[in-house]
Amino acid sequence: MKINLDKAINLLKKGELVIFPTETVYGLGGNANNEKTIRKIYQLKKRPIINPLICHFKNINEIEKNFILNDYAYDLATKFCPGPLTLILEKKESSKVSPRASNNKKFVACRIPNHSIAQALLNEINFPIAAPSANLSSKLSPTKISHISNILLKNAYFIDGGKSLYGLESTVVKIDGNNAKILRLGSITYEQIKKIIPNTIINNFHTELISPGQLIKHYSPNKPIRINVDYVDENEALLNFGINNLKSKIIELNLSINSDLEEASRNFYDYLHIIDKSECKKIAIAPIPNNDLGKTLNDRLIRASSIK
Repeated sequence: MKINLDKAINLLKKGELVIFPTETVYGLGGNANNEKTIRKIYQLKKRPIINPLICHFKNINEIEKNFILNDYAYDLATKFCPGPLTLILEKKESSKVSPRASNNKKFVACRIPNHSIAQALLNEINFPIAAPSANLSSKLSPTKISHISNILLKNAYFIDGGKSLYGLESTVVKIDGNNAKILRLGSITYEQIKKIIPNTIINNFHTELISPGQLIKHYSPNKPIRINVDYVDENEALLNFGINNLKSKIIELNLSINSDLEEASRNFYDYLHIIDKSECKKIAIAPIPNNDLGKTLNDRLIRASSIK
């Protein structure tokens, strides 16, 4: 692992791209201060330039050097960082973060990953890492190296860190005064954020893109999906949840037989990747409760099932 890290660090310093694990999903990362590197990320992922990137920092002090944080942002960072929290913060004029990372807007998505490999990389470089998920644009996020497209693997150095801990992306929050807006539901729930900032709303279909994860069509398998089903067609695979009478003649995977939303979240992308590669024509998804992490799972499914 030390040899892999050394090579990855040297490549990052040269402006090249590295695929690395975080506690949420795998990221495709490069120097956030380097405009050419940012362009490479967008081009390789085939990502719309209007869709901002998350910048990863080693600690809160590094974020403070580049961005403005108010008391409520500090409160969230104290509770959830390092971890699956992304804050949308106003950039200081002195910041070297490339405007390309945020579609030339003054607000940038910032997070501190809680993964030993991600931290090992960040602690050996003097710049943040801009890193969206290591997938082709609009496709399923990867929680294992085996989920990642060969197009990406052939064009970026990769580090295999096993399966991601959470299995869902970070929660993206923007603070406005004493209000919090969740711009992307994620591994930290609305209910958890609301305990810290009571004036919290979910605003994840905002018209202005200042956060990743706001596009209507996103997180999608290659095969069409049908959500909240009460029956399964003969040509459909089944992504199930809990105990019910739903059955598939092709393949069935249950996110959590015990209806545990944390277990379901850990299995979510992995099971979708498996089913997407099966012989099915379509994918049927069982109903998932719309509370806690269920809100995040349903958000992903709504976007995945969008025809736009």
